[in-house]
Amino acid sequence: MGLRGLLSDEGDPGCECQPRFEGDRLVVDASSCDGSGQLERATDCRATVIAALDGQDAETVLTRAGGVERAYTGAAAALLVAAGRFVDAVGVHDDRLAARARTDPLGAAREATGRADATAAVAAETGLAELAAAARDTEAALAPVEGLTVSRWRVDRGVPDAALDTVRELETGGTVRQYRAEEGRRYHLDPVDQQLDDEEAALLAAATERVASTAADGATPRDAVETVANGVLGRTVERVVAVLEKHTRRYGLLSELFADPAVSDVYVTAPATTNPVRVVADGQAMRTNLRLTDDGVDALASRFRRESGRAFSRAAPTLDAAVEVGGRQVRVAGLRPPVSDGLAFAFRAHDQDTWQLDDLVANGTVTAEVAALLWLCVERGRSVLLAGARGAGKTTMLGALLWELPTDVRTVTIEDTPELPVSALQAAGRDVQRLRTGSDGGEIPPPEALRTALRLGDGALVVGEVRGGEASVLYEAMRVGATGEAVLGTIHGDGATAVYERVVEDLGVAPAAFGATDLVVTLETTADGRRVSRVEEVTDRDPPTFESLYAVDGGGLSSTGRVERGNSRLVAGLARPGETYESVNNRVQERTERVSDRVTGVAGSRPWD
Repeated sequence: MGLRGLLSDEGDPGCECQPRFEGDRLVVDASSCDGSGQLERATDCRATVIAALDGQDAETVLTRAGGVERAYTGAAAALLVAAGRFVDAVGVHDDRLAARARTDPLGAAREATGRADATAAVAAETGLAELAAAARDTEAALAPVEGLTVSRWRVDRGVPDAALDTVRELETGGTVRQYRAEEGRRYHLDPVDQQLDDEEAALLAAATERVASTAADGATPRDAVETVANGVLGRTVERVVAVLEKHTRRYGLLSELFADPAVSDVYVTAPATTNPVRVVADGQAMRTNLRLTDDGVDALASRFRRESGRAFSRAAPTLDAAVEVGGRQVRVAGLRPPVSDGLAFAFRAHDQDTWQLDDLVANGTVTAEVAALLWLCVERGRSVLLAGARGAGKTTMLGALLWELPTDVRTVTIEDTPELPVSALQAAGRDVQRLRTGSDGGEIPPPEALRTALRLGDGALVVGEVRGGEASVLYEAMRVGATGEAVLGTIHGDGATAVYERVVEDLGVAPAAFGATDLVVTLETTADGRRVSRVEEVTDRDPPTFESLYAVDGGGLSSTGRVERGNSRLVAGLARPGETYESVNNRVQERTERVSDRVTGVAGSRPWD
């Protein structure tokens, strides 16, 4: 006897589904039915449901069996309802056709529309003819959105009418398929959850009940599975343990999505139960075949609130936190009423790889010459702002620049969400102190964090994002040279002029104080990835003016000629005692050659911030 036999009685032949109406839903208990309520495959189950819909309407048909819940919504539910209406109306004309419609509604509709009697009119009037004409086959027409009952995620198993582009296997055992359709690319995840056989599904259902009943005793998912398996161990148990842990101790299918290295962002849009989850994979936005249940989005909110220690309620309806998902560091931005129509989330992964300037040159984010100039600016204590839109690569570039600080320079970083490679720098022997800032309890606000940083010793100052009251403190420190070394930070804005307007008009920094900025480097997102689009120096200080040193033209990022003509205030300011403008420029060119030599033959994928 197999494991399924150990856990439940074998069903009798035929359909044992038990349908009942709950409001506008037809809920079917198929736990004792051999067909498991799979309406797209099991003709007996299909006949039971269509018979229940004879004279009744339903927005959704929900079947439950073996720890799996299958939801037939949209066109699938409409087809089942239309078949019920057809059976009721056509019975007075043709009992045989009515019987066929219960098990084969598509076949019955096509037969009816091909006849010259009243059945054709019945098929049209009930809507069955139109729905059948749009269906490829029964399995496609009745493809459910399904998920494990232990899971709060639902998976649309239907195959889109689109060209299959790529297929890749995940380390979790799941499979990703990407499709190209006229309305855009589609991302379909087939998680390992959906690949469990009958024995594994039965074991999972029993173990789920045991976890729920022993939660207060601290029983782990592995304890529950091994107890229920009653000594039947091996690959079956390991797969079930992994699935149960994922949905009870981790983040469900969010873990599967971030197990895909191509995925950088995941979006859950309110209302989460009706909007499909969307991802950015390989730099392209895509709709997925996943949805969250009401319980699922509530559970995510509770977990992020608990693990981050930050408030997330009607009184504090936004959340900014960092968690580890699928082995990757993920930044979480959350919204809830009253500022949104429901719970919503945006997740962004940050690579665990430590990017350095050589890597960014190798993958085309920046040219060797600009990298060499930035290297010298950081080394010689200049003030550099990295600008751009969200996702342009600002944080990745900032992290790379930290490696170019002199090894004996003390560095203090200020971040509300840890993203900079502080641990890697410390492991390499660098003196780097991280300061966490925020508005929740236990964290100091940004202006106070900056004042604290200035008391932690002379050295480089790094601000993860300049966006609030800390700006005036930062610029005052820069103006009087309080840091003694480089000042680096990121800020949202498209170019030096936009950054200046934001800092002065929105953040209240005096125009003359902004003149303490030496360089604004703007990054952008393109169809091919991320890149530096402009490098602008601050020339006159009061009021500041800007001149472009490098800009993107048809051939990519190239010099405007200002440095070569000897007109760059930045290059002149980099000169140390005894150095000339020409010697500084020569040093930049020497470093350009060194960077180019180091990256020859080096390949990498584009980073993102």
